[in-house]
Amino acid sequence: MKIMSAILNHAIRRQFGATAARNMSGTAATAGEHSGGYKVWKRLSFFVAVPAVGLCMLNAYLKHQEEHDHPRQEFVKYDYLRRREKRFPWGEGNKSLFHNPHVNPLPDGYEH
Repeated sequence: MKIMSAILNHAIRRQFGATAARNMSGTAATAGEHSGGYKVWKRLSFFVAVPAVGLCMLNAYLKHQEEHDHPRQEFVKYDYLRRREKRFPWGEGNKSLFHNPHVNPLPDGYEH
């Protein structure tokens, strides 16, 4: 049993020692080489990130324009929606804090 444990212990130490030596030899801290790394990230920022943000903005704008043309849904008064047990503490007390008259109906229907 002791011999099996010793062989296993030796194999594990050898494996971890070789892995640690391999990992330490290629790091930038020991190599001391930092030239050119910032250029890659600078180019990626300007040629990949900025156009990607622009495409996302264009997509959001086109989706907004597409939804803007659709008519508003007809108001249906349900008893369990838009219940006002007590008044809101701001304004006239019937509208929520972030009320949008084009999208959010009041309990009696849309404003216009």
